Amino acid sequence: MDRAAIEAIKERLDIVDIVRRYVELKPVSGRWMGLCPFHNEKSASFSVNGDEGFFYCFGCQASGDIFDFYSYINGVEFKDALEALAAEAGVELSPGKVDPQAAKRSSERKIFMDMHEQAAKYFSRMLKLPEGRVARKYIEGRGMDSSVVESFGLGCSTEDWQGLEKFLISKGYTAEQGVKAGLLSQNAKGRTYDRFRARLIFPITNLSGRVIAFGGRIITDGEPKYLNSSDTPIYKKGEHLYGLSTARNSIARTKRALLTEGYMDVISLHQFGYTNSCGVLGTALTPNQVKRLSGFCSKIDLVFDGDAAGLKAALRSSEMILTQGVSCGVVVLPDGEDVDSILQAQGAEGFQVFLDKARDGLEFSLETLQKGYSPREVMDWAQNFLKRMNSASLRAFYLPKVASGLGVAEAELRSVFSGALNAPVPQQQSPVQQEQPRAATPVGGQVKDDKYFLRYAVKHPEYVVELSERGVAQVLTSHWGKTLWSKIAAHSGQDIIPLLDDSEKRFYAGCRMETALSGEDLEEEWRHVCKVIARRRYDMGRKKLTDALRRAQAQGDTERVNAYLKVLNDSVWRDDEQH
Repeated sequence: MDRAAIEAIKERLDIVDIVRRYVELKPVSGRWMGLCPFHNEKSASFSVNGDEGFFYCFGCQASGDIFDFYSYINGVEFKDALEALAAEAGVELSPGKVDPQAAKRSSERKIFMDMHEQAAKYFSRMLKLPEGRVARKYIEGRGMDSSVVESFGLGCSTEDWQGLEKFLISKGYTAEQGVKAGLLSQNAKGRTYDRFRARLIFPITNLSGRVIAFGGRIITDGEPKYLNSSDTPIYKKGEHLYGLSTARNSIARTKRALLTEGYMDVISLHQFGYTNSCGVLGTALTPNQVKRLSGFCSKIDLVFDGDAAGLKAALRSSEMILTQGVSCGVVVLPDGEDVDSILQAQGAEGFQVFLDKARDGLEFSLETLQKGYSPREVMDWAQNFLKRMNSASLRAFYLPKVASGLGVAEAELRSVFSGALNAPVPQQQSPVQQEQPRAATPVGGQVKDDKYFLRYAVKHPEYVVELSERGVAQVLTSHWGKTLWSKIAAHSGQDIIPLLDDSEKRFYAGCRMETALSGEDLEEEWRHVCKVIARRRYDMGRKKLTDALRRAQAQGDTERVNAYLKVLNDSVWRDDEQH
């Protein structure tokens, strides 16, 4: 770990400035507060301490420094966050010792990111050249103005089978890298060629605005109509949303997101002023996408096509959103219409009429089910809907609503599903979720006792040396406590967050967010800490003597038994004198 570079980056970059790119923050009592981007909430519990350079959520316990925040919000590893922030701060990183495989993966991801940036420039340039005439005509026919074409970075590919391949090779990349990056394809004979040909190109970006994939719409005769990048080391389609990097500020400001299915729908919505819009990427909505989106807003409105397929997708997506504890609405469009067609024909005012009539997600789901599904299918849906909720309080909230919507007694529904509702529900894990610090801090009697001393040390670092002299290291009983104390003692007065694991960061940040004692209160607490340390050392010493006495008795060693008894009696006398 390049400690010097980490410290230099933290000196040059303000964590508050970085966080404000993703979260709307307001100053509160010397800190900054906002809605947590890592879980859905209605009251701000996400706090940023600009002076000490860390964040902490009182709701989900997400915590860490500027590198942790960048990693979690963008779904990247620490090394990638370090490199990105170092580049922004103008800090040069030293090579250091790293795991060869990790270094290879990181280097590969960087190459793929750079390749996608170059490919985006290539596609954008093609759109402006004579070769892009058909694509420009298509754009004009769809009513897209130059501002959205520019803001979404649209481009086009030609019918040339090796146009992009030749361009990438001219930039120093190999065809093999192009295939692994998802930009080129390879046939059975090993021949490589452009994956996207004769298509209008839609760059797909991560939350930082970096291009990580592409979508392409055919603009001549051919199939498929839409072609998307496959999953790669830098892109997982079930984790990203089209246009979210452009829409996130508007979504955070309005606390509402419009979610649609197609690239064109998203672009049209933005063109007509609905800048809080984003879209799924060629797959059904996933829990990871809901989690990512709900970090910016409290409500998601689905705006899907008005045909049978669109209604089915809306039903599936509303269930996904509601089971994640997020408010959901469904904008019902006329059969055969989509967002783009309505906006082009009726403008923003015409679309607003449908938006104002958005149905409640649960009401829409229950009504749709009762109209087109058998009673057995409806009850199966209800069971799965309730089972998918990992919160008992959320189930308690929705169960009477589902019962009422289905026209059955709440008690009957509860009875039918009692076994299913009490059964454990497997939770889907995701890279983003795993990278976020969500797991609970280690629990248990030993850790709980150790936390008393550690909390004091973290809140009052000026006492670390005295705690060490008092022998606090000898009275810590848990591995977790001993490990954290060793880091605190060895790096007192320094920034230790980069040295902590997720559990330790949560504890450390939570303690630092607490109000520190002062004056007589601090002195009184210190006296109590010293007393507890002394008492624990005494108890631990007596236990060792008692254990040794038992062993001596078992071995029939009278001399040692008498010696241990004398020491124990003396210690009891001293303890009585002290109390």
